Amino acid sequence: MHRTLADDLSRLPELLQSARDFAVREVTGLAERPVVRLDRAPDRAALPGEGAGAEGALARFAEHWAPGFSGSAGPRYLGFVTGGATPASVAGDWLTGAYDQNVSGAGGSWAAALERETVAWLRELFGLGEAHSGAFVTGATVSTTVGLAVAREWLGERLGVDVSREGAAALGPVEVLSGSPHSSVAKALSVLGIGRDRLRQVPVLEDREAVDVDALETALAALDGRPAVVVANAGTVNTVDFDDLRAIAALKERYDFWLHVDAAFGGFAALSPAYAHLVDGLDAADSVCVDLHKWLNVPYDAAVQFTRRRDLQVRVFHNASPYLGLPTGEPDFVHLTPENSRRLRALPAWFSLVAYGRAGHREIVERSVDLAARLGAGVAALDGLRLLAPVRLNVVCFTLADDPTQARIDALAQAVAASGEAFLTPTVYGGVPALRAAFSNWRTSRADGERVLQALTAALSG
Repeated sequence: MHRTLADDLSRLPELLQSARDFAVREVTGLAERPVVRLDRAPDRAALPGEGAGAEGALARFAEHWAPGFSGSAGPRYLGFVTGGATPASVAGDWLTGAYDQNVSGAGGSWAAALERETVAWLRELFGLGEAHSGAFVTGATVSTTVGLAVAREWLGERLGVDVSREGAAALGPVEVLSGSPHSSVAKALSVLGIGRDRLRQVPVLEDREAVDVDALETALAALDGRPAVVVANAGTVNTVDFDDLRAIAALKERYDFWLHVDAAFGGFAALSPAYAHLVDGLDAADSVCVDLHKWLNVPYDAAVQFTRRRDLQVRVFHNASPYLGLPTGEPDFVHLTPENSRRLRALPAWFSLVAYGRAGHREIVERSVDLAARLGAGVAALDGLRLLAPVRLNVVCFTLADDPTQARIDALAQAVAASGEAFLTPTVYGGVPALRAAFSNWRTSRADGERVLQALTAALSG
């Protein structure tokens, strides 16, 4: 063994304690850390010849790189839809690295069984029935890709084509219909060989991002019985709008389509009795995407995908190799997702679910919604800003009251970010350049919401 490796092994408890102490200092100061770092990163260093050991690596990281890491896990990072990492999930994530289990298969470890238990808990949390099976993946984009890959195989089944063997070209043109599709849907269609241009946007309701179900029915009727894919939304990015999932599912009685629901973060509405009606009908979906490093507040990367057709999922993703075995009975995860090598992403989620339960995660959801409503009211009352949409759940979408050009919106976002107090991401809603503040972090408090409003006020007057 290399002498530095041998030395690190002999001092492993002390090294882990040093890493623990450093992490505690960083996490403890997270709330006051600059939310983003806009200055220039250090120049790239040469690859070390002789290693410095773990202690030296930690010291170098602390000096050269740690100061430039953002407070994106903190309470005032409101860009995109970004959660943090609950204390229990951080503990689970550290143990994930420590155990370093490969959960491609179930042989030789209980790790895959733990993932199955966690998937079952999440299925229950989101109100899905036992007909849905699932697996952990990296994020919403891969979750959607898996769901649409199974949909592609279903299309082949309907048309008498074995897509997993013959390829997507054997299907001919595919119709994918959606009202306000997330950009990851087009990316998934590109990866799957269906093509970005096969995504057809269906008209939405007036002043909404929710699909007009009558318009969707018209589009389906125009297909003359050819099977299609419908991508519905349970929480759009700009305004957290929800399609009428129950009404869309009812159309399956008359039209032949696969229903994929993007519930990346809106699916968490199911945790609260006050908002669960928004995801009524989710159980009728053929595939569902949920992103866990958003509102579940587990570390990157973690998401889950569900589908009713695990048989088709196996047909797409099975890995035919003697050393991996065939997908019989309860298929190993290697036969269910794009990855052969899989880390135990389920463990941080398992820790957080055990630690805080349904009630704890419900509190995070309801507090986030309350904070978004409060910021929305503050924005509406602030001279110089106006809301572009009602605050339906946890996102506030707003713009400048006068002359909301892209350049002025970008300047406002830059000024807020430069303050170190908050981070918001830009968007365009209804053709109007805008900003959006997304509340999903378990740490965020009313005091943080006030600081965000103060940062906006200062940026406007600056």
